[in-house]
Amino acid sequence: MKTLSIIIPVYNEEKFIEQTLLKVAKANSLNLKKEIIIIDDGSTDKTRLKVKEAIKKIKKKKNLKFKTIFKNKNFGKGTSCKEGILHSRGDIVLIQDGDLEYNPEDYPLLMEPFIKNDADVVYGSRFISNRPHRVLYFWHYCVNVVLTTFSNMLTNLNLTDMETGFKAFKGDLIRSIAKNLQSQRFGFEPEITARLSKVRGIKFYEVGISYSGRTYNEGKKIGWVDGVRAIFQIIKYNLL
Repeated sequence: MKTLSIIIPVYNEEKFIEQTLLKVAKANSLNLKKEIIIIDDGSTDKTRLKVKEAIKKIKKKKNLKFKTIFKNKNFGKGTSCKEGILHSRGDIVLIQDGDLEYNPEDYPLLMEPFIKNDADVVYGSRFISNRPHRVLYFWHYCVNVVLTTFSNMLTNLNLTDMETGFKAFKGDLIRSIAKNLQSQRFGFEPEITARLSKVRGIKFYEVGISYSGRTYNEGKKIGWVDGVRAIFQIIKYNLL
């Protein structure tokens, strides 16, 4: 393994994106070269400007490879992740949200199973970790448990955090699956889990990660409607 592709979908993250990119650039990739792919999903604030400024700062100090995709219309996280994955060339492909709820310092945790255990997929779980975890919404946690349990019943996996936004995959595997992805918004998580579960002989791992969740006042975007949609998406991509 030589290259780590880091997919960063962003939408209206002017407060966080510059800091995110700086942390991604500094993060330990276990000697793998970084390919950083940023997909701006039609932001209406200064996100695009902040992305360009951050890349200029980083390139003065580090020789990193960047790809930027700026869309004029907002389609959703799932569409951005799909596009980023299909543009990637890395041996490992990692999804990094642009809001720093997930910490780039945890990259070695996600990558270790690939290197030591020949993993095909690694999910970063917020619920099996002794690392710092911001305490927030009780009902969000309950919904997550319900969705993960329901997904597990249909995929026959024993994940603790299907909805995690911190996922990593072998590049060739995820690129072959990404071609068929349909979910435009947050349905990316249950859909990709369902599709991966159908791959024979796959080595699926889960590792504990830190988590610094946001409040709605701080820009959190996922809502109860997305939770309801996720139930139907779990059914659709596992049974239909």
